[in-house]
Amino acid sequence: MTLPGLATTLKDDRACEIVTVGRSPLTPLVAALVDMLTYARLTTLQAAAGMTQAELDAVPPGLTNSVGMLLAHLAAVHRIYQTMTFEGHDPYDDEAFAAHRPALDLGEAARLSVRGHDLAWYEADLEATLTDTLRQLATRDDAWLSEPVPADPRMNHHWAWFHVMEDEVSHRGQIRLIRRLLRGQDAQP
Repeated sequence: MTLPGLATTLKDDRACEIVTVGRSPLTPLVAALVDMLTYARLTTLQAAAGMTQAELDAVPPGLTNSVGMLLAHLAAVHRIYQTMTFEGHDPYDDEAFAAHRPALDLGEAARLSVRGHDLAWYEADLEATLTDTLRQLATRDDAWLSEPVPADPRMNHHWAWFHVMEDEVSHRGQIRLIRRLLRGQDAQP
């Protein structure tokens, strides 16, 4: 399912709008969330655009993550929250999720296993996870957003997906910093 009217690039006039009405099948709050998740992803992809495999694998001195690790982490975060919110259980210990644990946790396991991929590999993974998230959100409504997440009732679905977006925006800042450091640019904007 492709949702109509979503921005596909940051140059798209639609990229800088949050449209909450007339977005069938989306209800207003779901529509706003979809626009925010889409914008966050477009800016993340822009931050990593043109990076080589060597740059994606590099961990600058004093830091603990590579850009590739962070991109894989973003996809893993979508996957775990998809299962928690759309399927109702925490998949962290499931064998089916095992391949994504290093990227979710970051750290040494990710430094050893999340490497050797080109940018197109990460872009495809990120596209697949966002597409699935948006497809699932299109089947939910604003009332669902207010319901507790069965896998962790301390949070509701709205907060869970807000957290996914804020995590992406935070790591996008790290990606921009790492990119500047790797290219010998001053880390200050």
